[in-house]
Amino acid sequence: MLKGKTALVTGSTSGIGLATARALAADGANIMLNGFGDKDVIEKERSGLEKEFGIKALYSPADMTKPAEIAAMIAATEKAFGALDVLVNNAGIQHVANIEDFPAEKWDAIIAINLSSAFHTIHAAIPGMKQRKWGRIINIASAHGLVASAQKVAYVAAKHGIVGLTKVVAIEAANGGVTCNAICPGWVLTPLVQKQIDDRAKASGKPVRDEEIKLLSEKQPMHSFTKPEGIGALAVFLCSEGAATITGSAYSIDGGWVAQ
Repeated sequence: MLKGKTALVTGSTSGIGLATARALAADGANIMLNGFGDKDVIEKERSGLEKEFGIKALYSPADMTKPAEIAAMIAATEKAFGALDVLVNNAGIQHVANIEDFPAEKWDAIIAINLSSAFHTIHAAIPGMKQRKWGRIINIASAHGLVASAQKVAYVAAKHGIVGLTKVVAIEAANGGVTCNAICPGWVLTPLVQKQIDDRAKASGKPVRDEEIKLLSEKQPMHSFTKPEGIGALAVFLCSEGAATITGSAYSIDGGWVAQ
């Protein structure tokens, strides 16, 4: 379906971003990876995409807090592949603290990476999409883009902002062949979350599954984690012809979190 198209996924050297890049590559898209990490590991993932899926994959180390680097990454993608057709804004960081204890520099960093970077990528990418009359913009938000939790003031503010940004872009691009949607995951089983569960089980002396259910039950009625691959599959669907008139939507993939 996406053969001949090009996708850029920010924050795609691991976790949700990498799973989404893999899903898009499996559907035929060339890939521009982006993010931080060990150079050898990133190169292994990049070359692995090419070998496994028969596509072309490149990597940009652009810092998502720097608008000039973001613009250069978009330009490099268009130059290398001829176009940027699918943009997935996934880059994000987190910090947890009560608002009175929340460091101002952490607020600034989270807003810059989780929200402002998405504005800058869209700002640079959408002119080409409109000119070609085809584009898919997918913003990875969160259940926290729809509801709030304590001690996550910057993250919740940024993710709510991402949902609002999604709606405005969708309205403006409605008749230009470009759609813009948000994906709002709940608990996702990433290596970081798995370590958190393992540490809790070790500290409590209880089975890992007991600690999984305890963690999930804090927010979700469903005692199952969302897999990164599930988010990738939803992203692929939002790029499909069947989703051509789906725009401005926030898709919950959260085990019922926001249904309560």
